[in-house]
Amino acid sequence: MGEESVGIVGAGIVGLAVGREIVRRRPGTRVVVLEKEDRVAVHQTGHNSGVVHAGIYYKPGSLKAELCTRGRLLLREYCQERGLPYDECGKLVVAVTQEDVARMDELHRRADTNAVPGLRRIGPAGIREIEPHATGLAALHSPVTAITDYVGIAEAFAAEITGAGGEIRFGFPVTGVRESAGGMEVTSGTETVRVDRVILCAGIHADVVGRMAGDTPEPRIIPFRGEYMVIRPEKRDMVRGLIYPVPDPRYPFLGVHFTRRVSGDVEVGPNAVLAFAREGYRRSDVSPADLAAIAGWPGMWRMARRHWRTGVREMYGSFSKRAYMRSARRYVPEIGAADVVRAGSGVRAQALDRDGTLVDDFRIHRLGPVTAVRNAPSPAATSAMAIAEHVLDVLDGS
Repeated sequence: MGEESVGIVGAGIVGLAVGREIVRRRPGTRVVVLEKEDRVAVHQTGHNSGVVHAGIYYKPGSLKAELCTRGRLLLREYCQERGLPYDECGKLVVAVTQEDVARMDELHRRADTNAVPGLRRIGPAGIREIEPHATGLAALHSPVTAITDYVGIAEAFAAEITGAGGEIRFGFPVTGVRESAGGMEVTSGTETVRVDRVILCAGIHADVVGRMAGDTPEPRIIPFRGEYMVIRPEKRDMVRGLIYPVPDPRYPFLGVHFTRRVSGDVEVGPNAVLAFAREGYRRSDVSPADLAAIAGWPGMWRMARRHWRTGVREMYGSFSKRAYMRSARRYVPEIGAADVVRAGSGVRAQALDRDGTLVDDFRIHRLGPVTAVRNAPSPAATSAMAIAEHVLDVLDGS
């Protein structure tokens, strides 16, 4: 890239990882990160569960499988070098029905193909040894699954960018991306930033900003709110690490689970409820424009016809704490509705194709001088540093 300039739209962990990789790999490149909020990591990065995934779930050969494996190693090394929290507390993926056990067989095959380190299958006695208050027929134990502070990591990436002479411009909601004679122009109202290349890492707004740059309308981003409970202090020691269900292969969501945080809190969640705004962190958050966009996408109605029963069940759990905890208690029976309080929520930017397919893998499009990260859900935070390497390879044409 030489003395080129690169604009990055979005100061979440992926956009900042890309900016950091540019200043490391291409010293002298002018990097400008454009962010509509007043600080980094406000949306998906700042609302996720803090889990560093080991690569158990992802289809072998997919970008997710490749970049999660590499990203975890890079992230662990980064945190260790900089004294950032990184706790390999381990994860149990627990089967509580015979159907779960059958699904676990396929999950184990995937994990083995993805070379997840230290993974082993255990029975009820092994479950109790690792998580004394958990129950199940069988489980996969991943000892290298970890927890961290992604906001702290994002802030460290930002400091590296500015320390190398880059700029992070806050309060810059992008309203236009277009090619001009001298390169690219990114606008926010009447303000314009001119750069040679643009990388779009806009998260929940990836499709909107992508279309500004001339990308296809597909996939469309559909927002799903994930709501969390927090276990009361007197019972949080009943969970030592991470306890997950065996996921339903029809969905890219992992199901309600128990997650220890680096703060010492233990969360239960998230569920997956259709949000009525792209930034719909509360049930009361409603955007008529976002709702119209959701309703106007043919894939939304095709997905709804296939999965409406699941949607109704998730919505019921959103309103009823007892219903929410009913599935969680199958894994830790001693923690019920009286033992948790409602906590925060996040919004997952779920990409949806026109045919109603929930997009599972990462999607990154190249449009001449524009590179668009169109789908980067979990494990994007785990994979962020590897995604950044991949984006630069795409930029360089390799």
